[in-house]
Amino acid sequence: MPQLCGAREFSSASSTTTVGTLISRVARNGDAVVEKDLLSHEDLAKDRGDMIDDIFDETYREKEGPKPPLRYVWRNIILMSLLHLGAILGLVLIPSAKIQTLAWAILCFLVSALGITAGSHRLWSHRSYKATLPLRIFLTIANSIAFQNDIYEWVRDHRVHHKFSETDADPHNATRGFFFSHIGWLLVRKHPDVIEKGQKLDLSDVKADKVVMFQRRYYKPSVVLLCFTLPTVVPWYFWDESIVISFFIPAILRYTIGLNATWLVNSAAHMFGNRPYDQNINPRENPLVSLGALGEGFHNYHHTFPYDYSTSEFGWRFNITTAFIDLMCLLGLASDRKKVSKEVIMARKMRTGDGSHKSG
Repeated sequence: MPQLCGAREFSSASSTTTVGTLISRVARNGDAVVEKDLLSHEDLAKDRGDMIDDIFDETYREKEGPKPPLRYVWRNIILMSLLHLGAILGLVLIPSAKIQTLAWAILCFLVSALGITAGSHRLWSHRSYKATLPLRIFLTIANSIAFQNDIYEWVRDHRVHHKFSETDADPHNATRGFFFSHIGWLLVRKHPDVIEKGQKLDLSDVKADKVVMFQRRYYKPSVVLLCFTLPTVVPWYFWDESIVISFFIPAILRYTIGLNATWLVNSAAHMFGNRPYDQNINPRENPLVSLGALGEGFHNYHHTFPYDYSTSEFGWRFNITTAFIDLMCLLGLASDRKKVSKEVIMARKMRTGDGSHKSG
């Protein structure tokens, strides 16, 4: 894939960028010694405005003693149950829907997904590229259509997930099982370590973004308007679709599919697939998840190199989000995309990968 707008590469070669001194580090994982290639934290921080809270913290240790008891959030259990029942009704109604309504539902899904993938994830959580004000406004609107918590809260939980992945401080710790990491974590109170570590993160960069804080202030009305009202009214008003179909397909079914596409990144992409970059961590490469989540399923790569704007070494392959960011860059709405060099990627594969890259 051709590089547009001069994407910045992280490399051990000083001729390609000022950032990216490659260092070797030995970390102990239980009784095993795990050798890893990592970029200097100081260099990463300098290049991303002193932000390294998405880099795994190997100093964290889970507290000894019994785990805190599960505390169910019955409001969420009831709402999620009703939502998925509504989605089933939406599926039943598909044969009765007009083709324009189905096309509108797909468009709403794609826009809302970009609000998560290109917005709260790659832009605000990882600062892997920069966006102009018009693009940030668009991504914020798209994020409200997605309704997966406001950007500030999404970023906080996601940075904690990366910094303390697969530990008690991980909001959707995949070692607690598929169901928990997929949806169960939203149906129970957070582990105390999740709350404690989340409060200690430096989120000053997110707080400094007035667009993000505006959304946070008016998040509930924005969700009512953009996630449910707009998707329902458009087909009903413009092509005389029935109000029932307009509500249950472009709003409820589309929203439910969007949620599960994101949740599969937390569950399936942490359990099923190969680990060509680091076999010592749980996240996997899962192309099927990437198809549904617009490119977010290359998860072994992403947890190894969280600062890469593409979350993959393969460019646009199964990665609509990367194509979108590149297009925005071509239009002058995005810039300063961070990209890991092929030399660094290959060195990491050879050192810590599971060898699956050799089979293609």
